[in-house]
Amino acid sequence: MLRMPSCLLKLSRVVLSHKPWALFTLIFVFISFAYIKLYLGIWEDPESRVPTYGLSADISCAHYVPSAFNITHRPSPSAGNVFFVETSEQTTPSYLFSCSVESAARTHPASRVVVLMRGLAKENASLPKHWAFSLLSCFPNVEIRPLDLMKLFSGTPLKRWYLWPLRHWEPYFFPVLSDACRIVLMWKFGGIYLDTDFIVLRNLQNLTNALGIQDYDVLNGAFLSFKRKHKFMKLCMQDFVQDYNGWVWGHQGPELLTRVFKKWCSIQTIESMSCRGVRALAPEVVYPIPWQDWKKLFEAVSASEFHKLLKNTYAVHIWNKLSHETKLEIPSQALLAQLYSQFCPATYAKMKQD
Repeated sequence: MLRMPSCLLKLSRVVLSHKPWALFTLIFVFISFAYIKLYLGIWEDPESRVPTYGLSADISCAHYVPSAFNITHRPSPSAGNVFFVETSEQTTPSYLFSCSVESAARTHPASRVVVLMRGLAKENASLPKHWAFSLLSCFPNVEIRPLDLMKLFSGTPLKRWYLWPLRHWEPYFFPVLSDACRIVLMWKFGGIYLDTDFIVLRNLQNLTNALGIQDYDVLNGAFLSFKRKHKFMKLCMQDFVQDYNGWVWGHQGPELLTRVFKKWCSIQTIESMSCRGVRALAPEVVYPIPWQDWKKLFEAVSASEFHKLLKNTYAVHIWNKLSHETKLEIPSQALLAQLYSQFCPATYAKMKQD
């Protein structure tokens, strides 16, 4: 049950002794407060609601990360970074979160896999005691750091946007904040950005200055790969601020990338293409399972079907916003279970243990 703040209680005593319009104002303020609180609850980041198990931090790297993965290998400074971002305050990563980072670390041994988490302490504090942090620390190319939003947005058009006092009251604040972070990361540092509900199948470094087609005429920013200070990302930052609407789902994400790409290429409809040095990748490259067919991830497939389906695929988007409440049987022949087993075996072993 929502609790009225003390300031509103005091306000009610004042307005009740005045004209009826004042009472109407009080009722409107209270209803608005209740509505926004309820709306924020409904649209809370689903990743923060995913149940996590096995909170023990005692992970044996020798057991979970066998010698087949060269744990003595160190990332090369010349290789681009792979970025993951967690914009909510949660610090209890799910199995899917762990699998995303592990699969990226395994397929990009020469790259730094940087996980930025808003909920981590800014100081040089140790990571929270959680099995996922312990497991991911077994990979020498994984770095888990605090997400300093002020520092990230500094020197970009998005700093002023972020500092607006009422920003946190918007209904889609967390997904919009994530949209902002990814385009600024690509602009400032370059490299690869991935949502924490991707399972990476192969190295993505040759997909430069590219983003994926989600479905007909829509680009998605769950995967981005751009060189540092690329003009396309600059245009995305400018559009983010100039055409901002935080009250429409996807307006700052897929819709932004789609409208900027159409202007970039002077086209009306998006298809698999390369235009002025930026590539729109065919859906099978990073979105082989359309969001409308997300339940297919939980259906059994044969080995031949598995390889045929993912023949031209570099990474699989799991659509966690839709799939996070669906139970996955472990072990099983479900498509998602096979992805876990083959591309994040350490996380899969922990899932079986739990």
